[in-house]
Amino acid sequence: MVSKKLYLALILICLLMINVKSTISQNSKKIPDYSLTDRKEIPVEFTWKIEDLYPNEDAWRADKDVVVGLIARIDDLQKNWTASSANMITLLDLISEINIKSGVLSAYSSHQGATDIGDVRFQKMEGELQSIFINFGAKLSFINPDVLAMGKEKFEQYLKEEPKLKPYSFMIEDILRNKDHILPEDQQKIVSMTGLFSSVPSKTANMLNDMEIPPAEVTLQNGTKVALNYANYVKYRGDKNAADRSLVMREFWKHQKTYENTFAILQDGSVKSHFFGAKVKKFDNCLDAKLFGDNIQREVYTNLVKSVKENLNPLHRFLKLKQKLLKLDKYRYEDVYASAVPSVEKLYTFAESEKIIKESLKPLGKEYLDMLDVAYSSRWMDIYPNKNKESGAYSSGVFGVHPYVKLNYNGEYDAVSTATHELGHAMHSYFSNKYQPYPTADYTTFLAEIASTFNENMLMEYLLKSETDDTFKLYILDKYLDQVRGTLYRQTLFADFELAMHEKVEEGKSLTADWLNEKYLSLTREYYGHDKGVCQVDDYIQTEWSKIPHFFYNFYVFQYSTGIISSMALAEMVSNGTEKERDAYLGMLKSGGKDYPINILKEAGVDMTTKGPYEKAFKRFDNLVTEMEKIMTRLNIK
Repeated sequence: MVSKKLYLALILICLLMINVKSTISQNSKKIPDYSLTDRKEIPVEFTWKIEDLYPNEDAWRADKDVVVGLIARIDDLQKNWTASSANMITLLDLISEINIKSGVLSAYSSHQGATDIGDVRFQKMEGELQSIFINFGAKLSFINPDVLAMGKEKFEQYLKEEPKLKPYSFMIEDILRNKDHILPEDQQKIVSMTGLFSSVPSKTANMLNDMEIPPAEVTLQNGTKVALNYANYVKYRGDKNAADRSLVMREFWKHQKTYENTFAILQDGSVKSHFFGAKVKKFDNCLDAKLFGDNIQREVYTNLVKSVKENLNPLHRFLKLKQKLLKLDKYRYEDVYASAVPSVEKLYTFAESEKIIKESLKPLGKEYLDMLDVAYSSRWMDIYPNKNKESGAYSSGVFGVHPYVKLNYNGEYDAVSTATHELGHAMHSYFSNKYQPYPTADYTTFLAEIASTFNENMLMEYLLKSETDDTFKLYILDKYLDQVRGTLYRQTLFADFELAMHEKVEEGKSLTADWLNEKYLSLTREYYGHDKGVCQVDDYIQTEWSKIPHFFYNFYVFQYSTGIISSMALAEMVSNGTEKERDAYLGMLKSGGKDYPINILKEAGVDMTTKGPYEKAFKRFDNLVTEMEKIMTRLNIK
């Protein structure tokens, strides 16, 4: 017989066990882990609905054959295609049909491949499409010269005769705008041949960086030996141990410096290739040649660099706060990637993240939220990691179907932020495709990052208002402001450096390792406040330029900076405005590529040719730094 005292003790133990179990069930979140599960075993509700593209591979192959047949028709239709409005609409509609079908074909093979990179079937399918698309592109070399020969007056006459040509009018007008820079067909074919080798510097640099340069090896404070390939460099440069992250960064770039002369030759060749392309098409310089395509004024680029340099103080305030949070006597460049706030143990189930994202985007109104419901309920998203699934996340619009969003959701705050980011892209694609005909549905790179970072802004603002945990708020602010540092300030530094490289070549000079190192180091010190005692930038970082693949992309990076500036301004306008501001933003999402990106942004309320958007962005950044200071005071962090 159990004594009464022992019986009571057993009851107490049972109650404690129940309480512990209850606490665990409340505070822990079960995030499905399919990382080692074969793709075919993943529950269908967690996968995107690939059958909305094609029910099976047989249907894909049948449509591929249709596209090949359609492309073959171009040879007959190109003859006298500008001789009448009827001929024009016949050919242009055929080209659109080919493009639309090609988009669906490409989406099917690439999305399937992304979810199972070990399945070579999809790699082969993409290879088949590549050869078809190259042939298609080559067949269209007659378009620009023929449009120029036709002229604006005749096209306007055709437009009156055939209203169905209206969707193509922006394309035709843009070709006519380019008349001084379009080469005769025979010369264009010769210039096009440079595509066989123009990417060699970029590919060689990537091969060296990613494959052929043997990694340095370091020994961490705990005795662990680490081979410093780029993945491990990224992993350990933000290590909690200050000595380890300093060792990793210094040794990585010391090792990279060994190859600086080779990278300088490759960079020099790439920039000279850009210069050749600009001059052969009768542009004065590389920047004007690049910006002309999207009709972006040179001042947008130069004003970006000028405005950021005039507003480095908010960045320096943030770095000083990071120094305080990290409890460092001196803040160094190797501390930049260290998280200033320890990761908060907070997980969100996918259902919880859905609710938070929808709540944060309520200011966008019913139409936007209704389509978010469709995105979640109709399986636009592939949610969790699985065996052989490609890492990272992306969104891809498919005209005539719906966008597809790849995630690798793990329940952390970053995963929620990534989900709303990619859904921003998806909604942009959806609304552009819904409200624009195919010829004007595709938006430019200049606009691409606005809708995604807009959503991240809205998420951050919502959580700052709804969360009560100051430590978590501090964590959110640190993450967000560090993202802005990387996207706004760092990418502008890159843009500044890139312009200097091109101007050097335009002066008839070559890019050498010494010049590249000196220029990059001086700019990094300027942006990060080296001479002001904000962040000590030592010589080792001078070769960081050699690891940036975007420097081969010909003035690409500035669009990351202008994108986040625009989204910060738009988020503030929508959050604090009325239906007018909301509808103006939605109007941008619905505009696709119907006009040049600067004009589309102006209609949304952001004029990137003025100082207004920049001032709003820097003010917002500064205000969020102040909010961090207030929270630190409440948490008694000194």
